[in-house]
Amino acid sequence: MNLKEVLKMADEMVFAKTGQHLDNLQEAILRGTMQGEKYTKIADEIHCNESYVRQIGSELWHILSEELGEDVNKTNFRSAMGRFIFENVSNFENVAISSFNTCGEGRHPPNIPNSHPPNQETSNPQQTKTSHQDLSQMPELGDFFDRTPQLQTLTTSILQQNSRLIALTGISGIGKTTLAVKLVQQIKKEFEYVIWCSIDASHTLDEFEHKLIQFFSHSEKQDSSPTNQKRLPLIKYLQNHRCLIVLDDVQNLFCSGELAGKYKPECEEYRSLFKQIEKLSHQSCFLLIGWEQPREVTQFKNQNTPIRTLQLKGLDIAAGREILRDCGLEEIDNSEALIHRYEGNPLWLKSVANLIQELGIDATELLIDDTILLPEDLKDVLQQQYDRTSELEKQVMSLLATENQPVNLAKLLEKGQISSSDLLNALQSLSRRCSIEKEGSLYTLSPVLKQYIKGL
Repeated sequence: MNLKEVLKMADEMVFAKTGQHLDNLQEAILRGTMQGEKYTKIADEIHCNESYVRQIGSELWHILSEELGEDVNKTNFRSAMGRFIFENVSNFENVAISSFNTCGEGRHPPNIPNSHPPNQETSNPQQTKTSHQDLSQMPELGDFFDRTPQLQTLTTSILQQNSRLIALTGISGIGKTTLAVKLVQQIKKEFEYVIWCSIDASHTLDEFEHKLIQFFSHSEKQDSSPTNQKRLPLIKYLQNHRCLIVLDDVQNLFCSGELAGKYKPECEEYRSLFKQIEKLSHQSCFLLIGWEQPREVTQFKNQNTPIRTLQLKGLDIAAGREILRDCGLEEIDNSEALIHRYEGNPLWLKSVANLIQELGIDATELLIDDTILLPEDLKDVLQQQYDRTSELEKQVMSLLATENQPVNLAKLLEKGQISSSDLLNALQSLSRRCSIEKEGSLYTLSPVLKQYIKGL
């Protein structure tokens, strides 16, 4: 059997069943199968995860089984196609492609390098995937303090575990966006398409999808000669190409004054998009950055799901001291206490360090009497996050602000006029906002938030 003829027939079968031609990953699987290659080798040749190749292969065998009328798998594909040719074409050495229904629609543009076997003239061992990037909305990196464990966790989730949807959350100023910028700089070459989008308060799903599809289709036109390429649905681009899509400020999709993660009415359609990203098979990744995350994302903690969450905590003591030194506070006795007091939050530390430096305050005296300074710029940041909380959450934070020690659920119920159901929902929402700290079954507020809420 001629490989080219088999691929053409398989393409017609897939098109008849799905209305879509073979994409380049499916074609690479069929090429490798015809040449007796294992999934491991096929995955290596196309620089793709083996488990994903197996998944797409399984779907492909199911389609071909229905078209051929017999159970087709990787082991018997070659013989199954041979039987089909022998039974349906009198001269199978010279298959007339015109005997099948054909479609003039163009094939998907190439998206996987080295898809041709080495013994073909078209092979180019040095060929690599074309990378398209739109990072015009990505901030500059600026100061970056050591986040090696978090970088490794995100890199592993994206490149090795093929996570499709990752939520990177944390309280304002903790360094979420900075970490994401560093991550993108390190892994962007692993993707064909990389785009960074900042979500503003009026960003509808239609506008967002239009922007992405325009980016994909414009890049495809640059890579291929046809000028009348058909725009595909967004999910098709994510399936046909390896894409990294970063959405910053996702809290702008959600309502202020409600429990965390409730979509604005005009943004409700994003819920369907995120579910589609999680449910449908593809080789791309969405990274969501924000003070809040979609409620449906928080439901998935099982390592077998393609969804991950990473809640960013404060910097360690060494990084905190580096911030203080950068702000001119090099000679502080017991600087560790100051770093702990401000939770290792880079923005909070910079704010208080600048105030101390500008006014010439003796920082050591502040540490003696547990003073919590709240510069006006820090108050503005805290106010933005506080304004997003519901009245129920504000009540719970006010209760916690009066406590010197962490308290349990029973004490909160005793002190407040809140039902147990409402209290649990409020605590869950505050936890998702990273606004409370949990120690076993005890809850507390950070010293900075306590001081801020007492002053309201």
